[in-house]
Amino acid sequence: MLPLDKVKGLISKHSELEKDLSSGEIDKKAFAEKSKEYSDLNEIIKEAIEYNQFEKNKFELENIINDKHSDKEMRDLAELELSELKQKFQLNEKKIKIFLLPKDEADTKNAIIEIRAGTGGLEASLFAGDLFKMYEKVSHKKKWQLEIISISKSDAGGLKEVIASIKGQNIYSSLKYESGVHRVQRVPDTETQGRVHTSAATVAVLPEAEEVDVKIEDKDLRIDVFRSSGPGGQSVNTTDSAVRITHLPSGIVVSQQDEKSQIRNKEKGLKILRSRIYELERQKRDAERSKDRKSKIGTGDRSERIRTYNFPQGRVTDHRINLTLHKLEEFMEGEIFDEMIENLSLQAQMEELNKISSWTIKKFSNSEVINLN
Repeated sequence: MLPLDKVKGLISKHSELEKDLSSGEIDKKAFAEKSKEYSDLNEIIKEAIEYNQFEKNKFELENIINDKHSDKEMRDLAELELSELKQKFQLNEKKIKIFLLPKDEADTKNAIIEIRAGTGGLEASLFAGDLFKMYEKVSHKKKWQLEIISISKSDAGGLKEVIASIKGQNIYSSLKYESGVHRVQRVPDTETQGRVHTSAATVAVLPEAEEVDVKIEDKDLRIDVFRSSGPGGQSVNTTDSAVRITHLPSGIVVSQQDEKSQIRNKEKGLKILRSRIYELERQKRDAERSKDRKSKIGTGDRSERIRTYNFPQGRVTDHRINLTLHKLEEFMEGEIFDEMIENLSLQAQMEELNKISSWTIKKFSNSEVINLN
């Protein structure tokens, strides 16, 4: 069971923040910080209050049940309420434990999404284009800001590669489970005999790193300039405006040629480079923390087949959680994207709970570690 004093601490903190925010006696910076903390606590305060009142409510119902002078109908009703109360108690406990899990520091960041056509030739590039349109529609519905950083189109009108920045609230937490291989099964427009073809596209979602997250030294960079060519850029330049940036310590290489300005291409290239370095360091740190453990959700492994889009059967299947939705058209329109993400997020949280054998977690809004045994 959760320590009751920790649950009471959540309730007390919520009340304290509510009082501070309504006092009008705090500056703008403190108000913003406390508002964020108060908003976070609002997610769990109802469950915390019910959890805190469980023993009292249980005691009252047991008294009715054990009172031989009570009306039988009243005792039956109390037994039913007690059963429901115990079920609610277990559910509340699970929700509070999930809430208290250490948060991924990158969850609140914006994201950079990279989509590339995989196996399947022109059909793969068309599918890559369809995936990008899906993320555009999701962004529009959620009022996220999507900005294309670089794009390379195929001869068939699809995409060889596209890199985009998505800004909004908690973007990375919403999109991080999209990393991996997305497979499509459908009849291409060029198929004359109606045969179903299988092709794929890879998606990588990176938390967008700020300069404060990743310090890049000039001495660690090799920057080459060259002339834009081919269908990759928005236009073929006649000056050496394209930029290739190599981060010597990691070997990461980023090329950028979409802009006519060399300075603008360098800015965009550094933005991508910073996020790739940040993600590389996060993966190293996570690997050190869990050398003998592999999670099937959110590994970010681009070689991992995560989802299949079957157009003839109108279904989309996520292989990590064995979830199939027979609403492929709605999914591609961004209509039921949240349903998939919520299931992935819940499964990831439950796996995280199972990994923590001693229930050592971080106390809310404090670096103090508490033990939930």
